[in-house]
Amino acid sequence: DKQIIHLDKNEVTELLNLVENCNTDAMTHRQKARIARSKKRDLALISLLLGTGMRISECVGINMNDIDFKNNSVKVVRKGGNEFTLYFNEEVQETLVDYIAQREQQKKKSEKEEALFLSNQGTRITTRSVQNIVKKYARIVIPTKKISPHKLRSTYATSLYQETGDIYLVADALGHADVNTTKIHYAAIDENRRKNAANFVKLRKN
Repeated sequence: DKQIIHLDKNEVTELLNLVENCNTDAMTHRQKARIARSKKRDLALISLLLGTGMRISECVGINMNDIDFKNNSVKVVRKGGNEFTLYFNEEVQETLVDYIAQREQQKKKSEKEEALFLSNQGTRITTRSVQNIVKKYARIVIPTKKISPHKLRSTYATSLYQETGDIYLVADALGHADVNTTKIHYAAIDENRRKNAANFVKLRKN
């Protein structure tokens, strides 16, 4: 029953702007130069996490042939080994296309590397690396919150529930086998929705 930690819309915008532009006084020139070399990958990775709510393990497991730009979808392997298709919007698509165009330059150790997201050594990125990437940017933009890849997943789920009010859709998107798992965490987050419910039921006609 712990409170869900997530980013609000302004924090999401600030985070993505930081990754894209590296325009903050909190970074040294050396940090900005290092980040600039990998910002297209980092922007695509963080955008995909925020835009689909996928788990970090699902993210690092994505191969190039799992991406389908015709349908703006990506295949991931979920808990239990089941394959599942997630969909992303045009904003995420743009970051992926931009990164993939640069990706070929990162392939160093293996020309046959199938992984979508590559490390600086040209091999499949690790879960630890993704955690470090997210925390590196998040601690600058939102120092008061401990943001991890899982918190980006929570951000997606919170936004989806607030926009749709459909707990079953949220459960399906997150890959929860039992919708009650989703309810425990997300059904109580929108106090305003419950307040507005009082106006939906009319007792007498005007």
